[in-house]
Amino acid sequence: MKSLSLNILDIAQNSIRALATEIYIEISESVKYDFYRISITDNGSGIPSEILEKVTDPFITTRTKRRMGLGLPLLKYHAELTGGRLEIISEQKKGTKITATFANLHLDRQPLGDIAGVLMILIAANQGIDFRYKHLTDKGEYYFSAAETKQYLGVESLYEQDLLKDLANMINENLKELEVSGLEIK
Repeated sequence: MKSLSLNILDIAQNSIRALATEIYIEISESVKYDFYRISITDNGSGIPSEILEKVTDPFITTRTKRRMGLGLPLLKYHAELTGGRLEIISEQKKGTKITATFANLHLDRQPLGDIAGVLMILIAANQGIDFRYKHLTDKGEYYFSAAETKQYLGVESLYEQDLLKDLANMINENLKELEVSGLEIK
């Protein structure tokens, strides 16, 4: 995967398949402390213990349509390239938390990419899920919640294309103000 946002998309899709109704994505980065962390937490069905210990093996997958699962193995690989690591905590019927840490300034740390676009894809395709996103940098923090946005706007869904574009623009503007590293704006 060419950007961390695509890793996030893949892992969020795993959460959706695990019947999560809440998916919380948090990115913390600091140039000052050379630190970059991505956490994805869901309230889905969790990962069975017999699979949890092997989940970063690309040849272990619970999917029936393909024999390989590359999302977690690639995220682990990219984190370890920078001297970071991947941690997975999961409890059946309670959910999963995946945390990847990276050296922020390391040459091999992938760029974030189009995180606003990824969030809009997830929201448009999964209206019943509350996607929450928080980004922290040395300059401050930004928070977004699909459920809170629907409530604020008084709408049942965020599916309308113009609304999704406006939300993506709003997210990107806030992330630019925070000087998010590796951000790609489409």
